[in-house]
Formats: sequence, C-alpha cells, structure tokens
Amino acid sequence: MNLCDMNEIKALLARHGFHFSKSMGQNFLIQDWVPRDIAASSGAGPGVGVLEIGPGIGPLTRELSLLADRVTAVELDESLLPILDETLADRDNVTVIPGDIMRFDLDRVVDGEFPGLTPIVCANLPYNITTPVLTRLLECRRFASVTVMIQKEVAQRICAQPGTADYGAFSVLCQYYSKAEYLFDVPASCFLPAPKVTSAVIRMTAQQPPAQIEDEAFFFRVVRAAFAQRRKTLLNSLSAALNTGLSKEALAAALDACGLPQNVRGEKLGIPEFAALTKALRSAQ
Repeated sequence: MNLCDMNEIKALLARHGFHFSKSMGQNFLIQDWVPRDIAASSGAGPGVGVLEIGPGIGPLTRELSLLADRVTAVELDESLLPILDETLADRDNVTVIPGDIMRFDLDRVVDGEFPGLTPIVCANLPYNITTPVLTRLLECRRFASVTVMIQKEVAQRICAQPGTADYGAFSVLCQYYSKAEYLFDVPASCFLPAPKVTSAVIRMTAQQPPAQIEDEAFFFRVVRAAFAQRRKTLLNSLSAALNTGLSKEALAAALDACGLPQNVRGEKLGIPEFAALTKALRSAQ
C-alpha cells in the first residue's frame, strides 16, 4: 500500500470510518518524497531509536522503520490505532503507543523503548502543539536530535538570528539547547486536506548549554523579560517585566557593565550577550 497515494488513503480511511479532526490538526501527506526526505534527514540508522509523535496513518513511520533499529510512535487519536495496525503490520521494529506526548514521562519512554540505542525524535507535528512539544523535547535533554515538520513561520523563528524580525524568546530557547538547521519547505499541496500555510522541516541537534550560564532559570527569566515588550528598549522591558526588585538605575548599570548601549533592544542580543547580562543582573541583586 502506498500511504501517500490519495486514492489509497481515501479508501483506507473510508474502510475504517475515519474522519479528520480539525482540533488535532490532522493533515496527511500525499507526496511520498516528503516522508522519505524527512526520514533521510533525521539521522535515523543502525543503532538509533526514533520517537515519532503523531504518526497519522504511518508514512513517515514506515520510512523511519526502514532506517532505524526501532521506532516508537505516540498517537493521540485512538481512531487511528486500527489503521496503524493495518498499515504497519509488516514492520516488526515499530511500536505504536496511544496517548498524549505532553503527559508522558520522557525519561521513562527513552529508557524503556530505546535501551542501548541513540534516541532521536522525528515527527510531522500538528501546528497547535509545536511550541510546547518542542520545549519539552529540548528541555529533557534525552534526544541526540529533533527533526520535525512544522509551520514555516515557526521554523523561521526557531532558526532566526539576532537582529532579525523573526528572532525572539523561543529562538533563544531552541538555540540554547540545540543547533537549529532549516532544511526544506513542504508546500500545502503535499497534504490532505491542504493546510492554509506552507510547512518546513528543521533539524535541531543537541548541544551543551553555554558554560558561563550558572543559573539557567534566571537566564530564561531575563530572556522572556527582554522580549515581553518588543517595541521598548531592553532597559524598559527589563524594568517592566523582570520583577527582581532592581531599580532602573541598577538595571542600566548592568547594561553598562556588559558594554550594551542604553537604547539597545532585546532582539539584538545573542545567547553570549544574554549570558553576560544574566550574570551582571544576578551580581547586582
């Protein structure tokens, strides 16, 4: 069965009485180059275990199973489980687990599903859960890489550099934990039903956080405060949103200590500059 052939997909779904759910952001691939290229870009191979989120009817799952030693797919929609039983019946290195990935203990999943293997993530993520899911996957620090197809706009934000319009707090978070690479676009015409936006595939390869950041929680407080009011200067944003009890004069002194001008905006700072600012602010408390 060609899981990207529109006629075969429609027949499969009709046979199982399946109906698309808008609330779950379900869009199935109808171009076979897409799952093949995503899997090839993911790093799946011998000695690798892949966690997939939202397998749908299984086209990406199959491609991953041809490369990796093991694939574990987590599917929230229980109506897709009998379909996956059919489409993946011949793939004995695939396990489908029903449930919500946001409720899973990821340490337990990795330890239980991928003993002795290098764990990675590869998924076609529903647009409505992209940010919280990626945040959890990166923060748990259990995966060597995370390769996902997501909304192009979000992919651009993740990979954005300081000083650009797309750069923000989520860019900093993703680049703190990983090296983010924008791989390729996937047009809306590749899906059934077609979404209203273009998708993109990115790969985030895990990396160690900067050594100079001693207080990770405070670092991210500073980053969030810096972007809380983008149109304001960094000084005014920190004064309004950081809530450390530091006076505006003390905040200004911390900026001076880091060699940052008083009128600089948060979007101009990269991770090294945020790290230095965090240290200066912590010392001022």
